[in-house]
Amino acid sequence: MQSSKSPLVVISLKKLIVSDYDLERAQRSVDWVAQWHPDIPSDKFEAAHIDASDSAKVAELAKKHAATHIVNAVEPKFVQSIFQGALDTGANYMDMAMSLSHPDKDDPFTKPAEKLGDWQYAKHQEFEKAGLLALVGTGAEPGISNIFARYAADHLFGEIDEITVLDGGNLIVENDEGEEIFAPSFSIWTVIEECLNPPLIWEKERGWFTTKPFSEPELFEFPGGIGPIKCVNVEHEEVNMLPRTMDAKRVNFKYGLGSEFISVLKTLHALGLDKVNPVWVRSKSGRAQVSPRDLVAAVLPDPASLVERMTGKTCAGTLVTGKDKEGNPRASYLYHIADTEWTAEEFDAQAVVWQTALVPVIALELLERGDWEATGVRGPEEFDAKVFLETMANEYKQAWEIEDRNPENPSVIDDDWE
Repeated sequence: MQSSKSPLVVISLKKLIVSDYDLERAQRSVDWVAQWHPDIPSDKFEAAHIDASDSAKVAELAKKHAATHIVNAVEPKFVQSIFQGALDTGANYMDMAMSLSHPDKDDPFTKPAEKLGDWQYAKHQEFEKAGLLALVGTGAEPGISNIFARYAADHLFGEIDEITVLDGGNLIVENDEGEEIFAPSFSIWTVIEECLNPPLIWEKERGWFTTKPFSEPELFEFPGGIGPIKCVNVEHEEVNMLPRTMDAKRVNFKYGLGSEFISVLKTLHALGLDKVNPVWVRSKSGRAQVSPRDLVAAVLPDPASLVERMTGKTCAGTLVTGKDKEGNPRASYLYHIADTEWTAEEFDAQAVVWQTALVPVIALELLERGDWEATGVRGPEEFDAKVFLETMANEYKQAWEIEDRNPENPSVIDDDWE
């Protein structure tokens, strides 16, 4: 569901509206439901055209269908218009990625200016006053990573030293000739944004600060047969979200990019292909303006189309270190693994797309049941983590795991440390 102009989901009491700037794309999603779930009445889903860069257009569509919820499943550059459209409509809001950051102009690698999600958190009182909930950062990461952190704080730890969200996988994408190719599992626009921006870190004694991209490299051994992957600091929403309501001495995010992926990103940056502002290029009709980042996105495969070319697993997890309820040193990695072989067979989707979609679906169910209830702008870590994970395991048959590790070296799986 990636496009230059954005898709989103509008939910009313009677149906679910899948909207996109490209109406055919939206209709394909509706047709997919009919094909894979013929037992669901066809009038429960409808496709619609939307330019989600315009908050007035978002509000217009939502009001037309008496929307109760707007689910934003688009690139972060559209967050503000959709978020504002929901508020103007009087609809509840949910997203999987938050409003964009803006680095400090004078000292970008030491101090942050506007952090991921700051623009949304600033509207907390407006949503609260309207009696609405904006549930932000509710995908895989951020999302289930936040929920793991909350569960650890509530049920496993008495004192938390550090929360490190660690994402990694052994995903491989091949072309028609069977050759491995560079093809990110989610929007390259977002990959560039979060990986080349100054990473954000939070420390209790220092507050929020930034570092240079790809800082603090380490080999982290992921479970499920994925193995060790080079992980580096990356800008991510959890670092702005978790310290607001959780007590920890340090919070950061590390992405298992691997050396080759990091090299590609550095090359894009060196060539200026990570830039957003359009540049003039020659074309058959003369000259045209093109955003370098949009050009990169255009020549790479659509992440949603990779299901038949991808193999491997992806792991979303949170490493928590500190002391347990009895005061003993503890390190625990809480995680969920999605295997493309299974997601492709069961849902016609690659693992990253499916894992990201799982979390908002469960969250919507908990909101409908009243298990999660609040107003204002809030992250998933502000709700009951246990009921989410129980629903995920029991009703959605998705196992999640707690892997206790050696507190002295939690990056390595060491079955003998105890």
